[in-house]
This record gives sequence, C-alpha cells and structure tokens, in this order.
Amino acid sequence: MRTLRTVLFVLIATAITAGVAACATTASSVSEGDPTESEPESDASEARQVTILYVADLHAQIEPHPELFWSDDGEDRLEIAGGFARVTEAINQIREERGGDVLVLDGGDTIQGSGVGALSEGEALVPVLNAMGFDAMLPGNWEVGYGPDVLRERMAQLDYSVFVANLRDEASGERLFPPYHIQDVAGVRIAVVGYTDPDVPERQPPAYSKGLSYDDAEELPALIEEVRRDHDADVVLLLSHIGLAKAVALTDLVPDIDVHLSSDTHERTYEPLTQAGTWVVEPGAFGSFLGRLDLWVQDGEVVDKSWELIELTADAFDEDPEIRALIDEATAPYKEELGEIVGHSSSVLARHNVIETTLDHLLADALRDVTGTEIALSNGFRFGNPLPPGPIRESDLWNFYPVVTQLKTGKVTGAQIHAFWERELENVFATDATQRFGGWIPRPSGMTITFEAKAPAGERVREILVHGEPLEHDRLYTLTACEREGEHPDTLCRIPNARDTEIVEVDAHEAVRLYLQQHEEVGRDYEGRVIGLDLPRSLRSQM
Repeated sequence: MRTLRTVLFVLIATAITAGVAACATTASSVSEGDPTESEPESDASEARQVTILYVADLHAQIEPHPELFWSDDGEDRLEIAGGFARVTEAINQIREERGGDVLVLDGGDTIQGSGVGALSEGEALVPVLNAMGFDAMLPGNWEVGYGPDVLRERMAQLDYSVFVANLRDEASGERLFPPYHIQDVAGVRIAVVGYTDPDVPERQPPAYSKGLSYDDAEELPALIEEVRRDHDADVVLLLSHIGLAKAVALTDLVPDIDVHLSSDTHERTYEPLTQAGTWVVEPGAFGSFLGRLDLWVQDGEVVDKSWELIELTADAFDEDPEIRALIDEATAPYKEELGEIVGHSSSVLARHNVIETTLDHLLADALRDVTGTEIALSNGFRFGNPLPPGPIRESDLWNFYPVVTQLKTGKVTGAQIHAFWERELENVFATDATQRFGGWIPRPSGMTITFEAKAPAGERVREILVHGEPLEHDRLYTLTACEREGEHPDTLCRIPNARDTEIVEVDAHEAVRLYLQQHEEVGRDYEGRVIGLDLPRSLRSQM
C-alpha cells in the first residue's frame, strides 16, 4: 500500500531551512517582514490583513490538564494548560483584537482521546464544540475511532463545515464531505483544501474504517487549481492530517499553496518550516496550543505573513465562562465514574518522547504481569498528557489508552521479533518521509532494544535482549499486545503469522487496574529499554 503512495509523492523533502526549530523555549512570532514598512513589489501598507487560527489533535481533552513544556537547555516544566474553555477564550480575545477578521480551523483528531469522549462516543463534546467558534474542521485519523456510522453522525451534528478531499464511501465512491472550505474574511477569499491520512485502514484497527476508502494525494493539484480558477480564491491553504514530516514532503507536490497547515504528529512548530518556498506549520496538541497565522493580501496575492504558536497556559488565559458551563453540563454524567482513584504514582508519568516513556513502562509492565508472558508491547501512542505524582484516576486510564481492547497473547520467533523492530524503526525514522507511518516507537516490557536511527532501513537494530539474554532467532517467545479489531486472528501487534494466538478476557484498562492494586505506589524512570545510539534520550520530535 505505501509503496504505491511513494510513487505519488514524486519529490521528497530532503532539506529544511537552517534555523528551523520544532521545539523552542517560548512562543515567538515569525514574519517575512514588517508589512507597514517593506515595499518589495507593492505597497503592503494597503494590504488587507486576515488571521487564521487553528488547533489540531485536541483528542477530546475537554478539561484543563497538566502539560509538559521543554526548552533547548533540557529543562522540562509542568503547567496547567488547555481545556476547551481556555481554547475558546484565546480565540475570542484574538477575534476581538482583529474585529472579527478571523478564520478558525480544527485540524482533526477531535472527538476521541479521553474518557468523556469514549464513553459518549464523542457526542458529549458536540454542544461544546459548536459553541467554540470554529468555522471548519478536517476529520483526522481517529475520527473513525467509534466506527464509520458514528463518524457520519458526529460530523453531521456539528454546526460548522466539515471538509476533506480524499475520504469516500467505498460502495458508491462518493466523497463523504466537500473537498474544501471557502470563506470570505476581511474582504479576502480564502480556500482551505483538506487532506487526511490515507493510511487509516492499515494504521487503525481495520474494523474502524470498514466501508470507507481513502484516496492518495494525486487530486490535490487539480483541486488547488479549481479553487483559484472557479472560486476566485485569493489565498489557498492546505490543511492536512498526515504528520509534519509527510506534510513537508507533500508540499513539493502542491507548490501553488500559500501555507500548509499540518496536523497529526502533535509537533510544536514555534517557527515555520520552509519547503519549496512554502511555510509548513503544526500547532501542538491537546488544546495546549493555538496556532496564529496572519496574512497580508493585496491584489489577490499574499505580500507578507507571520506565524505564532501560542501556549495556552492557565497563567496566560482564563476559561471562557459560557464554555465552562457547557463543559460542566457535558461531563456531569461521567464525573463519578471517571473520578474514581485506581492507584497512586510516586513519579511523573509522561509520554511525549519518541523513544522511551515512563508512562508506557507502566502500561507494558501491566500487560505482561496480567498474562505472564515473557514480553509485552504497548503501541507507540502519542496520546496522553503527563500525570504528576499523586492519585491515578479512571479518567487517566482513558487518557493513557483511549481505545479499550482485549489483550491478545501468542508465540513468535526471535526472527519475527527482529523483523518487527526493523519495520517499526523504519516507520518512525525513514529517510524518505513518505515511508513514515503511525506513531512513535512501540514500548516493550521484558525486552530491551539498541538501535541506530540513521542506519539504512533493515539494518538499524544493534541488539535485542529478552530478560537480559540475547534474542535467539529460532526460539519461540510468548508475547502480549492488544487486539486490533478486524485484524487477522494470527496477527499479533502487527506481527503476522503468530502461533497459538488467544484473546484474553482482560482489557488494557483492567490490566492496569490489577497492576496498581498489587503495587501500593508505582514509580517509573527512564530505564534504557529502548536506546538510540545516535539519538538523545529525550527526543521530542520526529523532525
């Protein structure tokens, strides 16, 4: 599947301009020039200013939460941030500042990722989302998390536009939604073309997208030409949900856009990336950030632009009272269940690391403990905000594992394990950005892996140990992972042809609950379970 897609991405991103930073200490504004002073080809002081605000990967984090911030000097800090009411307050402040000349976009992965989202299949979020001031939304790869019927139902309940060019009904071939959104802002006609992840049928459990089909990127150039020619668009934006590295590569194929708005990988672009003369930006995740893009447009052309990634901390923004009241109403039916304490942690449990995380140490250990296998794997999810020392609640389990599935055990050879790790490392670190796939590195228990990220594909693994002993390629090992609904019965955590596979009558949440009951207080630290010899221990970005 991905080999065919690689042909479509003819030109691959090979360089990113110097000085680009995906992670910076504080939010900063980047501009191509002062529009009130510079006059390169036209008088920019007469240009119309429009502001585009966008969030992505909210993951149903409706409430404020601890967020992990970091800086180039290696100092991490935890602050309360986000929540839909704080996102709305920031939007409203900028809308007032700009006199309403604002377009507000959502880059997807919105209704899935928390307990309230899961227990209501996203429905509890709809009244809140409808009051937040969005103009349009692109469905992400997790909008199918409750199945295709719920996807259609939830998107129909939204009061604003839902658009995406490459999502179709498999039987009829018809698009589920319009391919683009067009809106006049401050006298400027803005078109936003939408493109979501075509890998969803493989990336998510297959049952989630049954009956849907996803096109590749070949139609995008024609759609971009269409909005300029047939709809007189002054500004054309591409909003994609394929991840920042792939977005940079895709930009080579669609040079006739003004800015590429990326989402999916939760990347924090404090400064824009430049590819083929076009900015590519991504606005973080979980409602902890708001991306602000200002454009100055004259005679149908963008003559200047600026970008700012705004940190939505509690110190910087209050919560909008109207949205706060709607949240209280929406979450009331779930407060008691989600507030139940299931354990305690003596250390920070966090996930925002490409290689190894303290949170997934706990999860993988719980899976292995409940089944008694030699090895367990937790997927390389990007979900979940950090959890400070203290109580672990039912709501935290949903943030850790928003998709609750039964556990699955089986036997695989050492050779299969080695091949699995080579494939997963290629998914994360492929030099060809179009070959990157899914989330971050899987998280093991009972196993350690040493690798070189910059080595050629298929040659990255340097050593695999199982309980301290070198991996034996001919030996069978017992392994626990999560069942992926709709997957072949003999497939175990994307490892095909596993032997003696069995569905365990325990789901991931119950495994963690049982583990916490047996440990009065859990604490985790980096243990070197996964070591990139040519990478820092804390790797915050795939870029």
